[in-house]
Amino acid sequence: MAQDGETPKIVDKGKGKAVDGEPSKPEEVKRDKDGKPIVNGKKEDAPVGEDLSEEDQQLKSELDMLVERLTESDETLYKSALEAIKDSIKTSTSSMTAVPKPLKFLRPHYVPMGKLYEEWPAGDNKTSLADVLSVIAMTFSDEERQDTLKYRLLAPTSDIGSWGHEYTRHLALELGEVYTRRLTADEPYQDLIDLALVLVPLYLKSNAEADAVDLMSELEIIEEIPKFLDKDTYPRVCLYMVSMVNLLTYPEDQQFLRTAHDIYKQYEQLSHAIVLAIRLNDIELIMKDFNSTSDVALKKQMAFLIARQQIVLDLPTETQEEQEIAECLNNTKLPEHFKALAKELNILDPKTTEDIYKSHLESSRAAGLTNLDSARHNLSAGFVNAFVNAGFGEDKMMMAEGDEKSWVWKTKDEGMMSTTASLGTLMLWDVETGLDKTDKFTYSTEDPILAGAMLAIGIMSSGVRIDSDPALALLGDEDRLNHKSPMVRIASIMGLGLAYAGSNKEQLLELLLPIVTDTSIDMEISAMAALSLGLIFVGSSNSDISEAIVTTFLDDDRAGQLKDKWTRFMALGLGLLFFGQQEEVDVILETLKAIDHPMSKPTSVLAEICAWAGTGTVLKLQELLHICNDHIEDTDEKKGDELLQAYAVIGLGLVAMGEEVGQEMVLRQFGHLMHYGEANIRKAVPLAMGLLSPSNPQMKVYDTLSRYSHDNDNDVAINAIFAMGLLGAGTNNARLAQLLRQLATYYARDQDSLFMVRIAQALLHMGKGTLSINPFHTDRQVLSRVSTAGLLAVLVAMIDAKQFITDKSHYLLYYLVTAMHPRFLVTLDEDLKPLTVNVRVGQAVDVVGQAGRPKTITGWQTQSTPVLLAYGERAELEDEQYISLSSNLEGLVILRKNPDWDSGKS
Repeated sequence: MAQDGETPKIVDKGKGKAVDGEPSKPEEVKRDKDGKPIVNGKKEDAPVGEDLSEEDQQLKSELDMLVERLTESDETLYKSALEAIKDSIKTSTSSMTAVPKPLKFLRPHYVPMGKLYEEWPAGDNKTSLADVLSVIAMTFSDEERQDTLKYRLLAPTSDIGSWGHEYTRHLALELGEVYTRRLTADEPYQDLIDLALVLVPLYLKSNAEADAVDLMSELEIIEEIPKFLDKDTYPRVCLYMVSMVNLLTYPEDQQFLRTAHDIYKQYEQLSHAIVLAIRLNDIELIMKDFNSTSDVALKKQMAFLIARQQIVLDLPTETQEEQEIAECLNNTKLPEHFKALAKELNILDPKTTEDIYKSHLESSRAAGLTNLDSARHNLSAGFVNAFVNAGFGEDKMMMAEGDEKSWVWKTKDEGMMSTTASLGTLMLWDVETGLDKTDKFTYSTEDPILAGAMLAIGIMSSGVRIDSDPALALLGDEDRLNHKSPMVRIASIMGLGLAYAGSNKEQLLELLLPIVTDTSIDMEISAMAALSLGLIFVGSSNSDISEAIVTTFLDDDRAGQLKDKWTRFMALGLGLLFFGQQEEVDVILETLKAIDHPMSKPTSVLAEICAWAGTGTVLKLQELLHICNDHIEDTDEKKGDELLQAYAVIGLGLVAMGEEVGQEMVLRQFGHLMHYGEANIRKAVPLAMGLLSPSNPQMKVYDTLSRYSHDNDNDVAINAIFAMGLLGAGTNNARLAQLLRQLATYYARDQDSLFMVRIAQALLHMGKGTLSINPFHTDRQVLSRVSTAGLLAVLVAMIDAKQFITDKSHYLLYYLVTAMHPRFLVTLDEDLKPLTVNVRVGQAVDVVGQAGRPKTITGWQTQSTPVLLAYGERAELEDEQYISLSSNLEGLVILRKNPDWDSGKS
């Protein structure tokens, strides 16, 4: 760039050659036979220096002359000269890849014009000159100068839009840079915000909604966007804003959701708005949305969306309409719709364990060895039967004709408890019928059977609500909670946790808190009470419970017990209270730092990973990887540190599960951890992989797990087998089924591993392939706290599978029930009667920020409802005969007749 007193250098942007002084005369340039110039003995493709065409030479001379005019003393010439320069720049036609010619020719004059600006008195001419300088400054942007913005702020009144999209984009870039700099230096920045608010409408007008949102996000003024929107621009803006949330940090992510929610509300898109209120877990906002319409059918649809997230609202039930809405909210009709789907798919007949094992396909060498321990074999059959026929209310084992207790008697002790409890999964969601079926077991004199019956009642009530509250009456009974048998107490406590997960029911505080704080009872019972409270008050940061658990950790009477294997569930109970609370968890982390005990660090990690679950926050992932890097010495604190690292590994899966790029990154890290990690880290990796994509069998993941299932370390192998079950849960994936059959042969002589293979097979065929345990729902937008909490409880037990699941505490597997949900689409009319319509089902396509009206699904097939939806699939109505009241077609959807539909149309 030319300095004072120097001859300005003329820069040709093509080759960056600078030629001092006057341009050389055309005849002095040597040329080859093709007429191309030769410089320094070399041929040049581009014109050197100022070898310009006649037209360009004329344009350059004109511009030079116009700039010259600005230096003359006659001020009347200035205005016309500046207008001529502006016109020349605006009308220049050039491709986007090259700098427009007028800018190229004006570049050498930039510094002298800048000096002129300093000298001129204030007025229209000076502002106009700043306008021109701002545009020319674009050619200097590679020198890290923000002159485009500097001069734009000096000429704010001119029409920015007339300079074109490239200029406004450039301006936005510099706005962001300068804003960050000023913010850090604590300088005023209102002028930048004012300028940004001028750019936003320009972007929206030119369909660049993403640029408008990005600019406002960078300047932290996103809440201003609603005033710039209209009915044509708001859907794309909201779609972009909501899809950005996973990439933002707290509290900006919450702010984006609230702003998008308000926009949807403004344009009366209530079903969209309430989904965002559910994501925010803001009960007041949900109630406000719910009560903001008198449209009964729409209220029913919103009730279905709220019920799917297992949020409990207390609504009046005085009129017929209110009762119908309450039914939707309580999921009362779920078993009915689920069985209607089963009938449609022709899968009502109960499946037997042999249908799942397909022993005839297993190698004959191992066929006779499967009954190594017949009680253990029968127990695994009980679990397989429970998960495979879950929700169908019929099977050939537990409800066979004749002596109904027969199968229960084929197992022993805790096995009897788990087998009796399997009735709960068979009768899932159907509480009234289920209570009849379990009734006779509640009178049993054998503690394990009574315990199983209690647990069954809790399981079948999971996710549904009944006015009479039978679960509370039966499980919250003094005799049951203070029963002489620890097994009955644990089953009742666990049952309450499952039945009221996510309900925030105050009554249960009075029942369970004393059990947590009572130092005279076993850690096992106190820990299960803490876990149940964590499930019931998940994500509520209830201070009564968190104080009770922290006090227990500080209690000297408990000091010896804190090393107990069950303490982890008390820690998990504490973590679940802060589920999804992000930075709100910091208070409890500070408190835990004050506790001098090996369990305080692992508890902190559990609380932190729960708080950031599903957010994909990169900083948290880095912190967790640091924990995994530490080498543990053999000390007294070893057990605590081993758990610490195992939790960190599971945390990697938990935090990354909501965000696809994060998932890819974390999967690669898991490979490294398996190579270089110690035993405690290696056994947690398969579990974390299972958590990354439950009910979503990706080949790259299950092939890796299949390798790990033959690992030399049996703990790793068992967890890999279980993770394969998680990955394929409810999908009937044929490749996974084959891999598990091979594993059944391979581990025929190993009781524990074989038991886990059976569990994995049960999960794979869960609900005969109609259920999902993926905690994301509503087009994978909303993370279910209750579902994730249940999955976490099982994974925390699986970290030491041989102390829990494959030992005597296999009933902990039933925590999976909180995550089990039909993966169906059922369409209903406004009176909630089934309505059969044609829908297209295909792979969901991300259409965020795409131009026009792109297709949202690809590779679709047309089916009539009810239909099953696999992970990543989306449904669309085939025609416009009906209007969906839900924002997306998934779960229970109410359709309304389209008043504009012409049935004569094809």
